[in-house]
Amino acid sequence: MPPLPFRDNRVLHALILWLLILWAITAVEPFNRRDWLLENLLVFIYAALLALTYRRFTFSNLSYALFTLFLSLHLIGAHYTYAETPLGFWLQDGFELQRNHYDRLVHFSYGLLCAYPFREILLRAAGVRRSWTYFLVASMILAFSAVYEIIEAVVAILVDPELGAAYLGTQGDDWDAQKDSALAFGGAVAAMAMTWYRDKQIKLPEHS
Repeated sequence: MPPLPFRDNRVLHALILWLLILWAITAVEPFNRRDWLLENLLVFIYAALLALTYRRFTFSNLSYALFTLFLSLHLIGAHYTYAETPLGFWLQDGFELQRNHYDRLVHFSYGLLCAYPFREILLRAAGVRRSWTYFLVASMILAFSAVYEIIEAVVAILVDPELGAAYLGTQGDDWDAQKDSALAFGGAVAAMAMTWYRDKQIKLPEHS
């Protein structure tokens, strides 16, 4: 079934409206305005790419919903800074953790939520055999996560070195970047395991 034209896709309209409302709410008195601006670079770039490529490659509404959930988590983290997000403190107190782990949650969610959309690209645009997508998607998530950690560090240095600690959210952990990438990979593996099980149950052909 061909994708709906944008003007007729009510689900996508609702998702965009939700993100605009959440963005407006989180733009009001963020904990650190300069950090909020840096964090929102990701949102602007992400949104622009999805808008510019909509006609050439339209994701399923499920994928757009997964993107929306991930960006929602990111917007909340950008408002508070990842190290000061209340949900992270609740997890820290509830599980007696040594630090605020909201950033870890978002990195795991990146793999968990973005793996399925990546798989759509491989299946529909690259023509990859279904059996190969599970491995390739997990590898892509790991690679993109590692590249993002490098870009994040470069941006922090070039744009505002004083914001390094807040923007990177390392909280004194020298292995923060490696742990973040590992969690993203773990999220992707979990997503692909669930997808493989679903495919096995409905017995989809290799290139559908």
